[in-house]
Amino acid sequence: MVRRTIYVRAKGCGGKMKEYIAYCGLDCESCEARKATVNNDDGLREIVAKKWSDLNGVEITPQMINCTGCRIEGVRTPYCESLCPIRQCALGKGCKTCGNCGDMAGCDKLGAITANNPDALRNLKNTC
Repeated sequence: MVRRTIYVRAKGCGGKMKEYIAYCGLDCESCEARKATVNNDDGLREIVAKKWSDLNGVEITPQMINCTGCRIEGVRTPYCESLCPIRQCALGKGCKTCGNCGDMAGCDKLGAITANNPDALRNLKNTC
């Protein structure tokens, strides 16, 4: 399989943004759920389901681990599709990512991600 990095122009900025950067700035291309989906790897789906179940204190089955990416057309995990408050907020505001939102600096939802993942914040700031 040939992998390619796709860049898209982000709304309201002249920079380019990788299509696989999620609304929150995480890189979906490096996500194990996406890797399991793209490679149809049931063993990795089982590992991810167990890890995410332990982290979140809820049952996540391997069948739920199917995701092409947060902003990519295609399948998403149930959380990413309809439960993620960051994705829902960005979609509601019509933002390509949180980097296009004027409320980004003081957003508690986004802060829960960027406080523990400086790369996510860097991804958002470097693109807009």
